[in-house]
Amino acid sequence: MSGHVLVQSLQIITLLGVALTAVKLQKTGLRRRYPVFFWYFCFRVVNSAWPLFLSRSSGLYYYLWVGTEAIDWVFYILVVRELCGLVLEKYQGLNTLGRWAIYAAMPIAGAISTVSVLPRLATAAAIQWKTMRTLVAADRGITLGLAIFLLMMMFLLKGYPVRLSRNVLLHATLYSIFFISNTLDSVLANVLGEKIYVWLDVFLMSVSAVCVLTWLFFLNPAGEDVKTTVPTVTSRHEERILSQLEALNATMLRISGK
Repeated sequence: MSGHVLVQSLQIITLLGVALTAVKLQKTGLRRRYPVFFWYFCFRVVNSAWPLFLSRSSGLYYYLWVGTEAIDWVFYILVVRELCGLVLEKYQGLNTLGRWAIYAAMPIAGAISTVSVLPRLATAAAIQWKTMRTLVAADRGITLGLAIFLLMMMFLLKGYPVRLSRNVLLHATLYSIFFISNTLDSVLANVLGEKIYVWLDVFLMSVSAVCVLTWLFFLNPAGEDVKTTVPTVTSRHEERILSQLEALNATMLRISGK
C-alpha cells in the first residue's frame, strides 16, 4: 500500500471518529462539560472532509488550508484554556494565572518559530511556498508551546493532591501527545526534506486517528465520576499542601481583582 493511500485511509478513519465523537458528546450531555472541545470537533468534521475531495496541488486547496490553519490555532488555544479551567476549577485564581500564561506565551512561541525560518524564506521566490512555510513554522511553535504548558501543568500538580476526573486526565494526555507529534512532524520535515513528506503525513495522521478513537471509546459520563489524583500524597502532608495551594490561589484572586 502506497503512502498516499495510507494517508487517505487514515483521513477517512479520523473523519468518522471525529463525527462519531461529536455525536457522542451531544447524546451523552458531555458537550455542556466540554463546549469548546465539542465545537472544535464539529469544525474538524468539515476540516477533515474537504481535503478528501481536492488535489493538494490545486489553488482552492491552498486557500482553504491557509484559512483553516488560523482557525485551528484559535481552537487549540481555547481547548487548552478549557482544559486548564477544568483542572483548576476549584482554584479560580490559579486558573486566571494559567489563562494569562496561555494568551501571553502562544503568540511569542509562534513568532519565535516563524523568525527561525526567515533565512530560508528570503531565498524563495514562490509566494505560496513562503506562506506555507511561515504558517507551518508558526503552527510548530504554537503546538509546542501548548504541549509544554500542559506537561508543566500536570507536572506541577504532582506536588498537590488535586482530584481530577478520568476524562480530564484523558484530555490532558491525548492533547499532549497530539501537540508533541505535530511539532515532531514539522521538525522532521524541515530536517529530512520533501522526500519523506508522505510518510510524515502517515505518522501524523496515525497519531491523530489513535487520539480521536481513544476519545471516542473512553470519553464518557462515567469518566466524570471517577476521581483520582496525579501524585501520591500521604495524608500527613495533604492538609499542609492544600493550605499552600489555597494561599497561592487567594493571592492570584487578589491580583486579578476577583
